[in-house]
Amino acid sequence: MTHSRAYLQEIDYQDSEFGECYDELPLWSAPFGLRLLDRVRMRNELTILDVGAGTGFLSIELAERCGARSHVIAVEPWGAAVIRLRKKLERMGLTNVTIREQPAEQLVLDDGSVDVIVSNLGINNFDNVDSILRVLHRGAKPGAQLVLTTNLEGHMAEFYQVFRETLIELGQADRLADLDDHVRHRGTAGSVQRTLRNAGFVVTHTETDAFRMRFADGTAMLHHHLIRQGFIQSWKSLVDPDRLDATFEALEHKLDAVASRRGELSLTVPMALIEARR
Repeated sequence: MTHSRAYLQEIDYQDSEFGECYDELPLWSAPFGLRLLDRVRMRNELTILDVGAGTGFLSIELAERCGARSHVIAVEPWGAAVIRLRKKLERMGLTNVTIREQPAEQLVLDDGSVDVIVSNLGINNFDNVDSILRVLHRGAKPGAQLVLTTNLEGHMAEFYQVFRETLIELGQADRLADLDDHVRHRGTAGSVQRTLRNAGFVVTHTETDAFRMRFADGTAMLHHHLIRQGFIQSWKSLVDPDRLDATFEALEHKLDAVASRRGELSLTVPMALIEARR
């Protein structure tokens, strides 16, 4: 017996290609992305722009939730992520997602062509936030919705306090200014709102919250794949390169000591969702 509807077809969960493309909601983006999905419009026939799409969690969710008559434009410059996204789209049979493999500031859009703009954790990673937002503002239809999420200043404050103490104890106080700049670049809900207003958007809704990342100790934290992929390289740049190993050895021991006193190592991640309109 055959079925006329694709969703009735059996899925072979043992197929190696299924396993290669299967994702749970990505660990780091999950708390932010779920908030975003609670606010974004869910309608048919939308043109949706996903800025900083990564491997496509949000693009795929919106393409499926808004239906085949909607069109998602996934913007992502990271080639490895785009390869994975293409595989997932092919495997899932989604034809309403277009990939733009390019930096967001180079994006060319028809004026007033986009209904919804989303960016999950993108704004902290943009080198030219103001120019990107101007591009997005031109491409947005009057009344278009923009929803973005970001982590905020104060991110992992427990870790950065120990990092600061380690630098001081090892005679690297000259590195503290760089550490402070690194911490402050995430901004506040207020600074993100101002940036959006300066680009011509009208902020309509802001919500803030925080979640925790918990580890048995500093050793486990520093070896975690998310920390290694997303943070270690920038932390290394804050340390005297001639004393890199010694600094991280001391940092690890101090984090382990914190975990021993408190029963675990818990890091706070403050977050914001900001919604605006064109």
